[in-house]
Amino acid sequence: MTDRRAPRLSGPDAFPLARRFALAWLAVWVPAYAGGYGWANFLHLCDLAVILTCVGLWRGSPLLLSMQALSSLVVDVFWDLDLAFRAVSGRHLVGGTEYMWESRFPLALRLLSLFHVVWPPLLWWALRRVGYDRRALLAQCLLATVVLGVSRIVQPDANINFAVTDPFLRRAWGPAPVHVGLIALVLAAVVYAPTHLLLRRVMPSPRR
Repeated sequence: MTDRRAPRLSGPDAFPLARRFALAWLAVWVPAYAGGYGWANFLHLCDLAVILTCVGLWRGSPLLLSMQALSSLVVDVFWDLDLAFRAVSGRHLVGGTEYMWESRFPLALRLLSLFHVVWPPLLWWALRRVGYDRRALLAQCLLATVVLGVSRIVQPDANINFAVTDPFLRRAWGPAPVHVGLIALVLAAVVYAPTHLLLRRVMPSPRR
């Protein structure tokens, strides 16, 4: 069990080295992704999490890092499993990594997506250092709902974040507000809430 009495850091001093690596990563990753996939790609919650995680490392913000842990831990682990399953069996386990096998995208660009492998341990380490902010659940749910709505408006044909059709039955559930609300609710109930319960149990609280 994590010692909740252990001193925690916050602010820029929390990650003196990692914050510089975060800035360097964004300087490489953002232009490459924007040029290869387009700016709308950053509406993907997993890609938005990269930017916000780097900002969280730079600022030493427990809230930002906690929000992105809710957004990324489960999703990135399934991305990793799907990639490994496809590499071994030739089939996808859950989907979401199909683009990694499309030769129309440069290999170097596709390899940048391997951040999905690094992000779960990075966020876990970061939260052990600054603590898990319990406000993250509500904040991330609100953020995801807004991003889902914007995704549906900006590029509906791409079905970013499944804002147009769900990932399993490939259908829309009612009018746009209803569908977006249901996707946000499922995301909160199936991904965010269980992760929140785990993190609040095993992680220390931030220093106030």
